[in-house]
Amino acid sequence: MSLDGIKALTFDTGGTILDWHSGFSTALAEAGRRHGLERDWTTITNDLRRRSLGKMINLGEHEPPAYNFDGSHRMVLDELCAENGLDVFTEEDRHAIAWTAVHNFQAWPDFPAVQLRLRTKFMVCSFTILSFRIIIDTAKRNGLSWDAVFSCEAIGKYKTLPASYKRVAKWLVLDPREICMVACHNFDLDAARKVGFKTAFVRRTDEWGPPGPPDGAANPDCDIIVDSFPELAEALGVK
Repeated sequence: MSLDGIKALTFDTGGTILDWHSGFSTALAEAGRRHGLERDWTTITNDLRRRSLGKMINLGEHEPPAYNFDGSHRMVLDELCAENGLDVFTEEDRHAIAWTAVHNFQAWPDFPAVQLRLRTKFMVCSFTILSFRIIIDTAKRNGLSWDAVFSCEAIGKYKTLPASYKRVAKWLVLDPREICMVACHNFDLDAARKVGFKTAFVRRTDEWGPPGPPDGAANPDCDIIVDSFPELAEALGVK
């Protein structure tokens, strides 16, 4: 598919832009140290991510969402504390893990400078299942400047529901073919492609820590497949 005609880039943000694994695992380990506890923090971190993500995908399909991603993080953290003998974690500990750490996630180091370059040619937007507040706080934390933030929290239909992608195209006043969805997750890109978006897969090999990402191999149907954000800019003709 030709890349001509792209006017906007919509970025998945959790995982593609933000290093959730380091943020969660560090916060969990710090809470453990405060209580003299040792656990497999990498496994607990990935369980927290996997299960909280599972609570968000396709949320709103049958009824209005009753919580956002902040709520999902906290619900799953409480479940994991009970399952892993971490009941000693206090309310302050849990808030530090499920809120403070999340709202201070670091961006992957190859993104901020490239974002500025991409904005010279395209509308560069966050299109995310994360809450508005997470995007606001992490943008300030990392010096990011989005042209727009489209959180499924406002749409009321979460990825991978087609309505979420169609609503973003409507708000941008663009044909879906004029938008390129950028993500490191095939499930997101596959759904975007089905409604007409062009798609770019950017590998994030460290997203899940030592185990590696569960879907690290890009669907070959993607229009762009690259290993870094500088490579993405090059593929899009941005110097």
